[in-house]
Amino acid sequence: MSLLFSRCNPIVTIKKDKRHMAEVNASPLKHFVTAKKKINGIFEQLGAYIQESATFLEDTYRNAELDPVTTEEQVLDVKGYLSKVRGISEVLARRHMKVAFFGRTSNGKSTVINAMLWDKVLPSGIGHTTNCFLRVEGTDGHEAFLLTEGSEEKRSVKTVNQLAHALHQDEQLHAGSLVSVMWPNSKCPLLKDDLVLMDSPGIDVTTELDSWIDKFCLDADVFVLVANSESTLMQTEKQFFHKVSERLSRPNIFILNNRWDASASEPEYMEEVRRQHMERCTSFLVDELDVVDRAQAGDRIFFVSAKEVLNARIQKAQGMPEGGGALAEGFQVRMFEFQNFERRFEECISQSAVKTKFEQHTVRAKQIVEAVRFIMDSLHISAQEQRVYCLEMREERQDRLRFIDKQLELLAQDYKLRIKQITEEVERQVSTAMAEEIRRLSVLVDEYQLDFHPSPVVLKVYKNELHRHIEEGLGRNMSDRCSTAIANSLQTMQQDMIDGLKPLLPVSVRNQIDMLVPRQCFSLSYDLNCDKLCADFQEDIEFHFSLGWTMLVNRFLGPKNSRRALMGYNDQVPRPVPLTPANPSMPPLPQGSLTQEELMVSMVTGLASLTSRTSMGILVVGGVVWKAVGWRLIALSFGLYGLLYVYERLTWTTKAKERAFKRQFVEYASEKLQLIISYTGSNCSHQVQQELSGTFAHLCQQVDVTRENLEQEIAAMNKKIEVLDSLQSKAKLLRWEWDSMMVLCGSPHPAWPMIDNISTQGAGLPASTPDVRGPQGGRAQEARRKGFTPVPHQTHRLSPSGQSHALLPGHRWDGRFLSAHCSPLGLPRTGPGAGQPRGQG
Repeated sequence: MSLLFSRCNPIVTIKKDKRHMAEVNASPLKHFVTAKKKINGIFEQLGAYIQESATFLEDTYRNAELDPVTTEEQVLDVKGYLSKVRGISEVLARRHMKVAFFGRTSNGKSTVINAMLWDKVLPSGIGHTTNCFLRVEGTDGHEAFLLTEGSEEKRSVKTVNQLAHALHQDEQLHAGSLVSVMWPNSKCPLLKDDLVLMDSPGIDVTTELDSWIDKFCLDADVFVLVANSESTLMQTEKQFFHKVSERLSRPNIFILNNRWDASASEPEYMEEVRRQHMERCTSFLVDELDVVDRAQAGDRIFFVSAKEVLNARIQKAQGMPEGGGALAEGFQVRMFEFQNFERRFEECISQSAVKTKFEQHTVRAKQIVEAVRFIMDSLHISAQEQRVYCLEMREERQDRLRFIDKQLELLAQDYKLRIKQITEEVERQVSTAMAEEIRRLSVLVDEYQLDFHPSPVVLKVYKNELHRHIEEGLGRNMSDRCSTAIANSLQTMQQDMIDGLKPLLPVSVRNQIDMLVPRQCFSLSYDLNCDKLCADFQEDIEFHFSLGWTMLVNRFLGPKNSRRALMGYNDQVPRPVPLTPANPSMPPLPQGSLTQEELMVSMVTGLASLTSRTSMGILVVGGVVWKAVGWRLIALSFGLYGLLYVYERLTWTTKAKERAFKRQFVEYASEKLQLIISYTGSNCSHQVQQELSGTFAHLCQQVDVTRENLEQEIAAMNKKIEVLDSLQSKAKLLRWEWDSMMVLCGSPHPAWPMIDNISTQGAGLPASTPDVRGPQGGRAQEARRKGFTPVPHQTHRLSPSGQSHALLPGHRWDGRFLSAHCSPLGLPRTGPGAGQPRGQG
């Protein structure tokens, strides 16, 4: 691979072409650094704003508290813009303008570079093929040296042959390696203006085109395709520049059809071949790459012979005539063509390159600013719409919450009163039904058909089963009389509750109310507990003659009085024993009930007393009757009395005992059941009350859940509104910053280093637009229409740090204000010590 290297020509002296030196020294390339510095500052600010906007958008997109006010696509778009701005900034941040030469092997790339440098800087010719990338740039030193990739060692190189030998002897170099040739600026004036020339291996020797582009071409400002005019453009060359065009936006490409001197041997085909090359090259640049339009394509395609130009210029530098030696016909035309290429090339670098390069980036920056500003506008509008929606939803939920509270209070009062009425009615119904069932208790007892036996063991089982039969029968009869009506009434009340509270619930809950509120089949439990209620029942199934003395007394005096009569009980009410006895010598009488022995003695004494008192009466009455009716009637009476006794004694069977038992049980149970009528009615009414209260409590629980959800939603809405307010404020600030960037990138703002101003006035060419410095200039008038206040000859200042600052609406420049109160774009600073700028800001 032939290497670029400018060697010192000892013959070059003061006699060197003064005209050439003057042309080089007058090169407008020196204005490139100035223009680049200004636009770098703007893109740095643009990158900072896009970074801030990207962070803001991503935080907003990932905010789980908000509904989407931005999309993932917008976030990715802004990140993509940031990547593009950084890529542009990296290109703009270079200190050199780079020109890359590409072409197939042996097409004369190194020879073209040597011809442009007016000397054999790079090894070229037979046996010298460039085998790696060569970067030729100027250095302020007086000695040339070589730097290989990945090494800081400076390898001294003095001649072209020495350079070629050093490169070919280095085994570590390959097609993708980079070697920097640092050549003194004093020896090559073209390199003084920070111009870098990049020579490359043939693009047909490797398939690693993508890595070449990423490594060496992304920062190239101009590409020169050196083609062989003896053949046509090859697919390899086209493919390479297609890949370049995909990575870079509209790259600057020149096509040199080298070795055009070969056409001199066939002059009759020269124009036809030239036209064919021109059409194909034009189609490649315009139709395939779309880097220039068809009118500009003629200024990008040239037909030259670099070797002829190099030899002629070396001879001229040595003081010999340019046309000396054997030259092919048409040399002057080819020489003029090469000079025309150089003029176009310098124009692209000085005038067109600065304008085209920066203008393309500026247009791209303006598009990015407009796109980001549109996204900010969209976000602001979405946030505003969502905020209005949140306010409406919050008001709706607050109204709903107030309605629920008021309605729930009214319904609670109404249902409380109705539950009270229902429970009272239930108590009345149960009490009435139970009284009627007690009156029909004998029927229920007669239905009991278990075998009866007076044996104590059997009798105990008989009573237990009778208790169970009575309880089940009463419960069944009560249920038939009351439960259905009470259940219907309760179900109606429950349905009324559901219908009344259902409007307070969300629609989703209304459809599931039956599952949320359990409604089991209600059944009253009467809980009579007959076994415990009649546990102290004592039956009397012993034989008692109906005309016996005890039965007669019992019949006429009643059970209580007969017992007193037979036992001789005193009817006096016992008086309470005084706390202190009236006569201390006499002990107090014993209190309390009589013992069993005392009771028996009392009964015998009472009977003897009664017998002794009535014996005389009986004898008297018997004597009178004897005299009145005779002994036959008396004997007949005693006979009938005895027969009646025998009859009753014979008919006192187990059945008679069972009937006596049931009759006694009915009397006893009826008396006991009468005592619990009120209790049973209260118990049933309490069950109904508990059921209705439970239903109402479940419904109120669902309403409470709805209330809690509404309160949480209101709190969430309040928080969301706060977040949206903050988001809107931030979006407004960013929107205002992007308006400022639009002024910088799109409108004729006084602070914007306009590209046409850089590329025309800065390059020493006539300005195409009015001067911005005068307050009456066209740009100043446009600035006034946009709200800016330009000051004569004071439209752009630098802070003490050297940072460029933009003029803001309504502000006049002041050095102290700018450095102390403005951000790099002139935005008012905040925080301690920040001044209050005059105007709107």
